[in-house]
Amino acid sequence: MPVTFQQGKDTVIFVTKEDHSTPSTISLPKDEPPPGLILPDGSINWSCPCLGGMATGPCGVEFREAFSCFHYSEAEPKGSDCYEAFKTMQDCMAQYPALYSRDSDDEDELESPVDANIEKEESKENRETAVTSSGSSSS
Repeated sequence: MPVTFQQGKDTVIFVTKEDHSTPSTISLPKDEPPPGLILPDGSINWSCPCLGGMATGPCGVEFREAFSCFHYSEAEPKGSDCYEAFKTMQDCMAQYPALYSRDSDDEDELESPVDANIEKEESKENRETAVTSSGSSSS
């Protein structure tokens, strides 16, 4: 028979060779599947690796507000009442282009205002260069 006693927060159990000779009758509970993005209670699992750290980055608060708005939205179409939250998140992400860069393969995404302004400026500079070049070559 094992001897058990408490030592502070720990339980100490001394067993003999005979105690170990019989098979254990303890059954462990089944492993729960790891939670996904949405927890069983319907709340958002901000620790889900599927979010890729978006919830904890420099724009984490804005991301969580926008994502929560969309998740809990009852508007039709879903999330149509979250424009301001997503706009705020997009404005924040524009301040950190090194962290939140877009893949050039994603043509479905809306163009950000910052990218549109950069492209307009580059286009304007190219036109001015072309006009200057064509004007100087005819002299």
